[in-house]
Amino acid sequence: MTQEEQDRTGRLNNLLSNGVNPYPTKGERTHLIQDFLEAFEELSKNNQTTKLLGRILLLRRHGGLTFAQLQDETGTVQIVLRKDVLTETTYSFFHETIDLGDFIEVTGVPFVTKKGEHSLEAVQYKLLSKAVLPLPEKWHGLNDIEMRFRKRYLDLLINKEVRDRLRARTKIISSIRHLLDAKGFLEVETPTLQPIYGGGFARPFVTHHNALDANFYLRISDEMYLKRLLVGGFEKIYEITKVFRNEGIDRDHNPEFTMFEAQIAYENYEYGMDLFEEIFEHAVNATFGKTQIQHEEVVIELKRPWKKMRLIDAVEEIGGISKNVWERLEEAKECLRDKIPTKKQQELDRIQTSGELLAFAFEELVEEQLVQPTIIFDYPIEVSPLAKKCPNDPKYVERFEVFALGSEIGNNYSELNDPQDLEKRFIEEKDREKAGFDEAHQTDTDYLEAIKHGMPPACGLGIGIDRMVMLLTGAKNIKEVILFPTLKPEQDSV
Repeated sequence: MTQEEQDRTGRLNNLLSNGVNPYPTKGERTHLIQDFLEAFEELSKNNQTTKLLGRILLLRRHGGLTFAQLQDETGTVQIVLRKDVLTETTYSFFHETIDLGDFIEVTGVPFVTKKGEHSLEAVQYKLLSKAVLPLPEKWHGLNDIEMRFRKRYLDLLINKEVRDRLRARTKIISSIRHLLDAKGFLEVETPTLQPIYGGGFARPFVTHHNALDANFYLRISDEMYLKRLLVGGFEKIYEITKVFRNEGIDRDHNPEFTMFEAQIAYENYEYGMDLFEEIFEHAVNATFGKTQIQHEEVVIELKRPWKKMRLIDAVEEIGGISKNVWERLEEAKECLRDKIPTKKQQELDRIQTSGELLAFAFEELVEEQLVQPTIIFDYPIEVSPLAKKCPNDPKYVERFEVFALGSEIGNNYSELNDPQDLEKRFIEEKDREKAGFDEAHQTDTDYLEAIKHGMPPACGLGIGIDRMVMLLTGAKNIKEVILFPTLKPEQDSV
């Protein structure tokens, strides 16, 4: 134990020896701090006794006068303790027992200090929880970024901007529910443990159920189950849920993340484009009252309509590769080879179809350059096993993805409801898996049987909530918008 821990533990023991319970079951208050400050003039005029609760973040003693900063969930306020008001014994006991980080209940009356600060003059206090470990220094205690995420409770306590960003996350999610509920959507819940994983290209987490003696997967998507509900008669459904992908961790990826998925019967991807834009515009307005978001030197405009481009046109206009080369696989590879880093050459060599190559070119040459919200549509069929073919060009499907600040924030398409076509694509995905593509889509025979009973035409919508929050709050890293991001476990210390 450090000397400060020993001192705090000593003060805790002194409380116990004096018959004071340092951890009572509850506290009482008349106002939250924000409400107290907003009603200050009225409370002060009536000299009204007020009770506040919170944690002490600052202590300054000047003889018989002590100033403390009290913080609750809504804000901070100054508490003033006077020896001549509390009595010398009560005043001294405060300094002998109370530390930074302790939770207290303060009863007092509002008053304005000589410096004009709205404060509460204490006439009584009560310890609610004794902190044995000290808090980090406000400006110097949490400089280590990994430590901020590992000890998120301290990060939230010290950094107001972190609290504000994570509050905004809750408002953004609430705005999605409010918008869709008003449109007649039904929120549903689907399984997290799945016998077959599907709905995306990703490696799953595997777990074993002892009683059933069977392996299950943590879902990489809930899409396949939502579409079963379309077969069952629901027409407008959505789910906001955790999904899990056993992949790398970087500024845009966390193995456990939150996904919004919706299915809308009798609509196609053009409806999905409109709804996608509306969800974002509604969310930013509901959360911040504006449609522009500042990201360092860049202002992101979320007001509808957004820019839209076919994928093959984006590769030509932004990536610099003519759309005429994609029919000749080897020629297209050579056009691309000089434009990609050396570490990507092996991945390039493994590609076997022009559609996969086109999608690869987009990811390497175009994606990072899409700063303002942009809808990219009509993807190659080879990389879209669950999407419906474009009527005018069956090499492409009615799929769109949305990008901003160089990252994907949503994947959406007109759902494939032709069981014969789907069965053929499942076979093609199995061939890709045998060829070494370990993120190939799995064959879900139960889902295939379901749509053989008939599934209406439908639009599917998917939004990565964490990336959405990153975009709307100006965060640079996905860890900043997740309360407890995935981190490598610390080694046990001896």
